[in-house]
Amino acid sequence: METHEKSTSEPPERPDPHEKDEGADHERDTIALPSHVAGSGTLDRLVETARDYARQAASQNTLKAYTKDWTHFARWCRMRGADPLPSSPQLIGLYIADLAAPGGRVPALSVSSIERRLSGLAWGYTQRGERLDRKDRHIGSVLAGIRRKHARPPVQKEAILPEDLRDMLATLPHDLRGLRDRTILLMGFAGGLRRSEIVSLDHGKDDTPDSGGWVEILDDGVLVTLRGKTGWREVEIARGSSDQTCPVHALSQWLHYARIDFGPLFVAVSRNGLKAKSERLSDKHVARLIKSCVREAGLRPDLPEAERVALFSGHSLRSGLASSAEVDERYVQKQLGHASAEMTRRYQRRRDRFRVNLTKAAGL
Repeated sequence: METHEKSTSEPPERPDPHEKDEGADHERDTIALPSHVAGSGTLDRLVETARDYARQAASQNTLKAYTKDWTHFARWCRMRGADPLPSSPQLIGLYIADLAAPGGRVPALSVSSIERRLSGLAWGYTQRGERLDRKDRHIGSVLAGIRRKHARPPVQKEAILPEDLRDMLATLPHDLRGLRDRTILLMGFAGGLRRSEIVSLDHGKDDTPDSGGWVEILDDGVLVTLRGKTGWREVEIARGSSDQTCPVHALSQWLHYARIDFGPLFVAVSRNGLKAKSERLSDKHVARLIKSCVREAGLRPDLPEAERVALFSGHSLRSGLASSAEVDERYVQKQLGHASAEMTRRYQRRRDRFRVNLTKAAGL
């Protein structure tokens, strides 16, 4: 998720300790019994069940970002003497104009960030029984102008290629924590997994309520069953050519020495590095791990440290597999779980660059 900078011209506002978190209770406000229906133990239980399902409608990261979007917009309205409800296309148009061209020294948001904000607001209005028409001329025409004036090519993260990954692995310590992080990098790369998918895995099926999938070690490799953005899918991670870079070998070693036979696959390690704990790692650990290893391995030495570290993220593992696997494109698409080949091609950072020389093919 992108960082959500404040986009108003006023100085940053201190959080009000007495201000109610509008996102925290939106299910309570929107999913309830009709006013004309009397409550009962059975109906109250079903209301709580429905609220629980509503919370599972999107990932926690998405819900958290959408909640922040709505909170920011509601605060922006209050500071201008307006009310976010009912929905007003005219007000939304002014809001996104302020995001694109704020006054003072407040940084402007990118076009993609503004579009994401609109998605968050549409979600927020839906939760409150309202509808936001993004095609309304007060929104659509302003957004079209923002795109025309401020749109830039998307900034893609650098792909981690096999030689980069080997250098990164060499920076890890030879202890339990290093073994865990080695397994995370190898599994993430070979499986083309998102960082949230990596840390959501369990040792076995239905081990924990918050599981996003599980692994099964077979003779030829690891079968990963996971719930991704496009639904449930299976990912096959085959054995590598050597133990040093084999994700299956690393996973087997991690499970053995960490003594994990149930529950979350990747967990915290004690301070002395000798014992695995029970707490599941967050996806932020994967991002921090990649940036730390990039820094220690000295990748992209032609850039200042801050710039080269910023070039890499969790998606660098996925794009690295797509860019380096010399196989038919449809296999890469299946591994990454993409619905279209076009999306897969966006991840292939370097593989096809100048491979086909149309200049020479045209006779020049």
